[in-house]
This record gives sequence, C-alpha cells and structure tokens, in this order.
Amino acid sequence: MFFRYPNFDQFAFAMTNRFRHFVLSTMLVLVSFTCTSWGFLVHRSINQLAIYVLPESMATFFHENMEYLVREAASADIRRNKDSLEAPRHFIDFEAYDPELLGAWKMPFKYDAAVAKYGKDSLNKYGYLPYQIMESKTRLTEAFRSWNKDSVLLYAADLAHYIADAHVPLHTTLNYDGQLTDQPGLHSLWESMLPELYIDQFQLYTKYKVTYLKNPEQAVWDALRSSYILVNDILKKESLTAKEFPGDKKYKIQVRNGKTVKTYNTEFAKAYYQRIGKSVNMQLLLAVNLVADFWYTSWVDAGEPSLDILLVKSKNGKRSLKAEKAAYKRNGLIRKKMLVAKSKMEKSAD
Repeated sequence: MFFRYPNFDQFAFAMTNRFRHFVLSTMLVLVSFTCTSWGFLVHRSINQLAIYVLPESMATFFHENMEYLVREAASADIRRNKDSLEAPRHFIDFEAYDPELLGAWKMPFKYDAAVAKYGKDSLNKYGYLPYQIMESKTRLTEAFRSWNKDSVLLYAADLAHYIADAHVPLHTTLNYDGQLTDQPGLHSLWESMLPELYIDQFQLYTKYKVTYLKNPEQAVWDALRSSYILVNDILKKESLTAKEFPGDKKYKIQVRNGKTVKTYNTEFAKAYYQRIGKSVNMQLLLAVNLVADFWYTSWVDAGEPSLDILLVKSKNGKRSLKAEKAAYKRNGLIRKKMLVAKSKMEKSAD
C-alpha cells in the first residue's frame, strides 16, 4: 500500500517508535539541509501584501522600499546555502520534542527555557523557528528605535520570512516532505507548485485590520499549532489523490542542475488541489496578516518613531500606493499586473 499509515494515529504511533531508533539518530538530520520554505513567489507576495495592511504612518515608508522587501523576501533561504546555522531557524519538528507528539503544546515559549529543557544541540537539529521569530522581532524593534533604515529593512524582510515559514504546515513536522509516508516531494507540491498554478485564483485581500500584539509569542505559537494541525489533512488527501494515479503516474522526471529528479506532475497537482481546497490560500493570508502585525508591533514597541525622516517623499510613490491599495481591495493586483513577484515571473518566462 502506497500510504503506509491510513490515519494520523497510526502514523503518530509509528513515528514515536522511530524517534527512539534509527530515524532520530541518522536519517532525519537531513531535515536541516533539505527542507525549504514557501517558494519565492509566495514569500515575495506576502511581503508586498503585508504593506497594504499597515497603517498609513508606516505604509508610506514600507511601500517606498517595497522593491527591496519583495526582492529580499527569500534571502533567508538563500543564506542556507552558505550558513550551516541558518537552516534550523526555518522549521520546528514538534514530534521530536515530545514522545506523546504534543510538543506544539508543551514546549516553553522562551528560548532560554527551551535550551535548558532540550539543549542547544536538539534545537539545532530539530529547529527553533518560533524563537527565531522573536529574536528577529527584537532586532527590528531596535532598528526602528535607532532610525537605522538599512537595519529596519533587513530585519523586516527576515522577520517576514520566518513568520511566513511558520504558516507552512510541513515546516512543523519530521515528515517534512512526506518522506516517512512514501509521499516524497509533497513539500514543494504544497508550498510552491500549487501557488504557482493557482495564485491567479487566490483571494489576496481580506478586511483584516492590523493589530498590536500584546503577547507576540502567543501569536507565534498559535500560528504554528494551527499549521501543525493541518499536517494530517495534507498527508491524507495526497494519499486519496494518489489512488487516482496508480503506479508512478503521479510523478514526472526532470533534470535540475545536472541531476535527474522526480516531481509531481501537473495533472496530479490539479487533482490534489481540488481536494485540499483553499488551505494554501488561507495560510498565505494568515501569514500576511501576522507579518503586518509583527511589523506594526515592533514599531509601536520602539516608541512609534516617525518614519518620515527615512523617506525620499516621492509624490509618484504616494500615487502608486493609493492605486495599488485600490486594486488590492478589489482583489485585482494580478489582473492589473501589480503583484510584483507574479509580474516578474511572467517576464522571466517570456
């Protein structure tokens, strides 16, 4: 049977036993080297969309620097190729932190407490995404406080990246690519292939109002727990879809960087999308809202410093922001070719 664990209870039982043996000691260390995050299209789109959620006192500055924020949205992923310490900042394998698979609900909110409980080696092996989000938030707050434009933009982009990663369900599990349930390639299918195929149909606007986070750590853990809960559904619906593609018909063979690799074919991706519905779209929007909340909260915690001093004050920029927000509220950014990442992808294809 292709999907060895027909329900999550059986999967969890099998995983618990694996943790105590070969899986934890050897194979799963590969998580830190192979797990990736939202594709560049989504990371960059999240950063742009978050700008439109900000209050005017912040939106003008962020919009004026939108090109940087969109371009650098994926820089944290690129750093992983050079910095061995970067990878565990992007994920957290909850099952590895608790034999009863309740790590998402039992782990301490504070990094120091987590180090005391699990040790740095475990955090570096199984990820510490929520703690990295809070560290990036602290750095962004300090950058706002010091009016350091370069640092504000750098840490705003990094913070947004990690928050976006927290909304990818497969960033919360040891079975990050379906590799433990004979579903290899599931990670990129969910986070990259589906958005690239269907972003034209996504709802990219909500009436959400930016919110000051009195307890940002709670917001981070709530987001991660919600993502973790989705893992079972992602696995099960891939299994159901696979029944319609017997044998190896769900994969296609591609050559990337001189290597032959198997990836899901488009027909399978479309069938899978029909089953999972709007979950990818919803996670994208939740990421947008939380990114805006964290940018805003960092600014408020810095004392709400005026960002006018950092502006070039282009009249064209203000007009562009107004036009883009109008298109955003009508869910027309893609139609009007105003979603930067999508437009650049199309130009590259041409």
